[in-house]
Amino acid sequence: MSKKLTNNKELEFAKALLNILFSGYRGQASLELWNSELVLGSVDAETVLTISSVSVMRYLLNGKNLNSMAEAYLRGEIDYRGDIERVFDLIDHVQNRRFNKEEKWQLFKLLLAFKFNPAGIFELTQKRENPYVNSQGSIGHHYDVSNEFYKKVLDPEMIYSCAYYHDENDSLEQAQRNKLDHLCKKLILEPGETLLDIGCGWAGLALWAAKNYGVKVHGITLSKEQLALGKQRVKEAGLEKQITLELKDYRELPEKPIYDKIVSVGMFEHIGVKNFPTYFGTVQRLLKDGGLFMNHGITNDTGWKPVASAQFINKYIFPDGELARVSDVLLAMENQKFEILDVECLRQHYALTLRHWLQNLKQYETETISIAGIRIWRLWRLYMAGSAFFFNKGNLGLYQILAGKNRQAWPIPLTRAHLYRDH
Repeated sequence: MSKKLTNNKELEFAKALLNILFSGYRGQASLELWNSELVLGSVDAETVLTISSVSVMRYLLNGKNLNSMAEAYLRGEIDYRGDIERVFDLIDHVQNRRFNKEEKWQLFKLLLAFKFNPAGIFELTQKRENPYVNSQGSIGHHYDVSNEFYKKVLDPEMIYSCAYYHDENDSLEQAQRNKLDHLCKKLILEPGETLLDIGCGWAGLALWAAKNYGVKVHGITLSKEQLALGKQRVKEAGLEKQITLELKDYRELPEKPIYDKIVSVGMFEHIGVKNFPTYFGTVQRLLKDGGLFMNHGITNDTGWKPVASAQFINKYIFPDGELARVSDVLLAMENQKFEILDVECLRQHYALTLRHWLQNLKQYETETISIAGIRIWRLWRLYMAGSAFFFNKGNLGLYQILAGKNRQAWPIPLTRAHLYRDH
């Protein structure tokens, strides 16, 4: 069989397969094969997914396993033109595609006719045992990529969590400062109070709270890279008497209640659902009577399941990441005798935040690739774009949950007016 004939057969196979796989697709993205032939969508689509090899068909068929598709993207076998976030419109279709008996039979005959092994195509992927258990290793896997890398991607305050937009036109820098102040106002911080910051990152919130609200902050993290830069920033700000940072697990904190307020921003996702009682129980123990606790974290709409997107995140991004429904989070907090005082959904804010990070990755493409390598650069774009897509769609959520200890002491004003006054 000539090479030309082989290529023709590959194209025939690919087009027939994709017509079945994307039957009913009504999204805004297009799909293009290696010969520049458009097999899905219109020529003027803003986003085009390009396939450079027939081997990619296997990854598309096994839509329950995004890791193979991710590897194909990292190798350059799958690429795109336009808006990477819109690519997930195609991926979402594949993940949710359900074949009827006739379609399965058509696929089976097609695979056999072109000598493409059909075994395992319709099998669900199995849950992978997670070798990380909310440990320093799992945190370092993501956060210790490079401080210089994150300086290019994030805002000047070095905040790696959902920002708070007063307006869609707010800059990332302004929105992150909005968020820091929003948190401090919700916690009703007063000069001289003690604040525990669980998962303090590069000390962005600690610095803001100490400078603007006069509190004493104890920040803990499991990232050596974050701790080193955080301490440097505290020293440069001249706030060493107000801020103490440590490489410490929250489970290693003292037994007695010693903090007026406790906050956790963007760390909760690493806890693990089975560890909710330990986590919330520890916070309850450490908080003084009448104190306030703010938990800022990502949720999802299904509870923790070993679905394709979760397996991708666990393998490539957050090895110990687990998400829960907000109702399950609230129940876990109430089970530890917290009173829920305020709940705010910020999922659209996170979609906006992620898009700003993506812009920075693109703007500083040369620098970030030089720092972390092309694989990390492409991987971070993939995970940030996918996250933005699913936050926008509503599969992912972001909630700030304010809770109080001791129902007898009402610790907040009667209205939310204090949140919207200038400090």
